[in-house]
Amino acid sequence: MEKETFINHIANQFDETDISEFNSDTIFRNLEEWSSLTRLAIVNMIEKKYDVKINADDMHSVKTIGELYTLVNLKH
Repeated sequence: MEKETFINHIANQFDETDISEFNSDTIFRNLEEWSSLTRLAIVNMIEKKYDVKINADDMHSVKTIGELYTLVNLKH
């Protein structure tokens, strides 16, 4: 899995946030558009595209998109 592709998949879960806001160091929970629905969309996307199940504890354990990418790779 390529990191840039993963970042783009995360960015696609946010409708109003400009793509330039997304990189490995982005703290996704700090984005204005972040909500519980966005979290669910990300979890769902990860399960469908990467066949990896992420639970609430997993989501709370990571802060940045890069950390989430690493977690998904470890579980893949």
